[in-house]
Amino acid sequence: MKTTTIVLAFLVAWAFAVPTGWAQTSQDKEHAELAKALRDAKIPLQRGLTASAKEGKPISAKYEVEDGKLQLSVYTMKGGDKFSEVIVDHKTGKVAKAEPITNADDLAHAKAQSEAMAKAKRSLDAAASEAVKENKGYRAVSVMPALKDGHPVADVTLVKGEEWKTVSERLD
Repeated sequence: MKTTTIVLAFLVAWAFAVPTGWAQTSQDKEHAELAKALRDAKIPLQRGLTASAKEGKPISAKYEVEDGKLQLSVYTMKGGDKFSEVIVDHKTGKVAKAEPITNADDLAHAKAQSEAMAKAKRSLDAAASEAVKENKGYRAVSVMPALKDGHPVADVTLVKGEEWKTVSERLD
């Protein structure tokens, strides 16, 4: 009986540990790829937010590797119901292209982000700048607004070399 309990406990623990390990490996790979690609980025995320404002109010931003290439993607909103993805050139800081968001998942994310930003009194630029100021040596990689307990916050992902962390900044 004791052996059966031990074996069962081991199997349950293994079932929970293995998928977590797989997920971490995937995220670790993405982080390593992005950290390496960021070496080519000349502009901070905050400057991309400023550049994208010509296309609408920035509601989120992130550096990402898309099709093997680094890009700075900023979601913007105009008129309360028109959402665009603005790609900012990571070397010059100029808008490279702006396209309407039509993908259902991306549109759902943009709507949720716009709801959080509707309650915000601070900009994403201010939140990202504050996070960088409070975390010496780190660089902002993404800034994503959300509502937490009814308050707008920005989750700012930061990187320094191979070290990653996410901090929350209040937007109200």
